[in-house]
Amino acid sequence: MWQGLILSAALSVMGHLVIQIPGIRELGISPLVGTLLLGFAAGNLPGAARVATSAQAGLKFATRWLLRGGIVLFGLSLTWQQIAMLGPRILLLDVLMVAMVMLIGYQIGTRMLGLDRETALLTCAGSAICGAAAVLATEATIRARASSTAMAVATVVLFGSLAMFIYPLLYPLTGFDEQLFGAYIGATVHEVAQVVAVGGAVGADALDTAVIVKLVRVMLLVPFLLLVARWWSSCNEDDSQAMRITIPWFALGFLLMVVFNSLVRLPDVLHHNLILGGQMGMTMAMAALGYETRFDRLAALGIRPFILALCLFFLLTGFGLIAVRTLLGN
Repeated sequence: MWQGLILSAALSVMGHLVIQIPGIRELGISPLVGTLLLGFAAGNLPGAARVATSAQAGLKFATRWLLRGGIVLFGLSLTWQQIAMLGPRILLLDVLMVAMVMLIGYQIGTRMLGLDRETALLTCAGSAICGAAAVLATEATIRARASSTAMAVATVVLFGSLAMFIYPLLYPLTGFDEQLFGAYIGATVHEVAQVVAVGGAVGADALDTAVIVKLVRVMLLVPFLLLVARWWSSCNEDDSQAMRITIPWFALGFLLMVVFNSLVRLPDVLHHNLILGGQMGMTMAMAALGYETRFDRLAALGIRPFILALCLFFLLTGFGLIAVRTLLGN
């Protein structure tokens, strides 16, 4: 097992270093995405398949247990107080956006584009909730193929990066003040790191509001996973077992960490290290996932996941603008 864990850790450290290189740092690529891309590149080098065979136990441990542990510790990044600060309309906005992207996007993906259910669901989850972290959490719930997961993350990279260029140009055209545009950013941009980059480009008030709205959106990952687990179980089991509910324990652990973080103040150093440990667990999982993903399997999925992600991008930017103006505009 140790071979796979060492490989995952090495790729994770290298991924963190790569995204700090000048020129790459300005793109706002998160460690999760950077590590996945590095793992994918390394995993498709000559001889990598042989290494993957000897390291398989450690790679599987990383994609399963380190991933789940990282998601649990990710809950220490949130508090109920942050949610309450902006009021119930923010929660309604985020629920509306997530539900709209999931319901409409899944139908577009499976019915219009003919994608398999795994790829469509993972792509929608990444756009709707919190980018790569949501893709990973959903993958852990439905146990999807590595190729579908990697493709879904790739769409997050592409269209989240596109948002980082488009949103600052869109700001003066909306007529929103900074705080209102910050709510729009938080409700529609894919990843937390991308939200920070876009909000910072607009202004301090936009950044503060965007991060809180985004974190509220991240909170919706828990009920989403519970619903997906129940739905996926009923769709994939025979009638005698259809009512058995598979509860993703890590989602409940994430929620418990949010509650704990809201009630108990840990020493700053301990709090920081626990969050860092969770991030390392998730980045090691991403490295292992990327290393096990073969280019030919991604190529077999074709352009359709990106067409779906483009549709979702237009849904987020267009419908999000209407929703923010309707729910929060004065």
